[in-house]
Amino acid sequence: MKFRTELTVERSGFTVSHSRRGFMAGSCFSEHIYDRLAAYRFQVVANPTGILFNPLSIAAMLERVSSERLYCAGDLCHADGLWFSYDHHGAFSRQSADEAIGFINHELERGHEALSAADYVILTFGTAWVYRLAEDGRVVANCHKQPSSEFRREMAGVDEIVDAYRKLLQGVLAGRQVLFTVSPVRHVRDGFEDNSLSKAVLRVAVARLAEEFPNVWYFPSFEIVNDDLRDYRFYAEDMVHPSQQAVDYIWEKFGDFAMDGSVRALLPKLGRLNAAMEHRVMRGGSGVAVFCDRSLELVAELQNDLPYIDFSCERAHFERMRAEI
Repeated sequence: MKFRTELTVERSGFTVSHSRRGFMAGSCFSEHIYDRLAAYRFQVVANPTGILFNPLSIAAMLERVSSERLYCAGDLCHADGLWFSYDHHGAFSRQSADEAIGFINHELERGHEALSAADYVILTFGTAWVYRLAEDGRVVANCHKQPSSEFRREMAGVDEIVDAYRKLLQGVLAGRQVLFTVSPVRHVRDGFEDNSLSKAVLRVAVARLAEEFPNVWYFPSFEIVNDDLRDYRFYAEDMVHPSQQAVDYIWEKFGDFAMDGSVRALLPKLGRLNAAMEHRVMRGGSGVAVFCDRSLELVAELQNDLPYIDFSCERAHFERMRAEI
């Protein structure tokens, strides 16, 4: 007897490996996958303007980052003692305009370098609902808790989304592998009906792009949560975001989808290194020496397996610990 419908994910042509460079952007769900990739030493950069939820803001970010068009003080707004940009997440807000511009442009330059070097790009759409400034119609990435009268809310259309990304796929994203995914995070503030409609618009838009461009793939994170796991025990306490267990499950499916067996085989070894780096040992005694020696052996093995990854910090950590015995 079967009590659930498990979604089978097979190896695709989209490839993530330690020798390839990646660029990621999108909703907070993209942060979960980015955190895993970074922890396992994949060469990836994410969200140079902070978390973004709607596809039009993500497209605008890609265009600006690719052209490396820097921001100036005139691009900022000021309210409640903070300088902020409507293109950026609130994490970029600062009390000083100079400080805000400095941080914003530093991250833009870092993003430009990463996008220029990227072999693959992963984009996660959260909602098709967008907010436009009432005064000029520009789509904002974040409303920064400003009065609702300053914005108008509308649904981005499938054609509008496809047209924006067709331009990118024929330009800055041409020649790169591009993976789209729709975030399983429910935007309950939109209302359940509007959230359902929003996710449908995103899914149709991505399907059209995948049909039109051979370098585009879709990873079913939305379907994994809603059609495979499909239970509130796989949500966090807010009943909106996936739980840690659900993220673990999606990560496993992502490995099946995007990684060769040789890459996946390295993950347990990298996991042991991460655990060793976080391990706190009592000073003194032969046990510490054994722990350091084994950890240094593990670092040497991984450096041999992944010569393009720098493990010098980990090596220095265990060598320092060994010398302090």
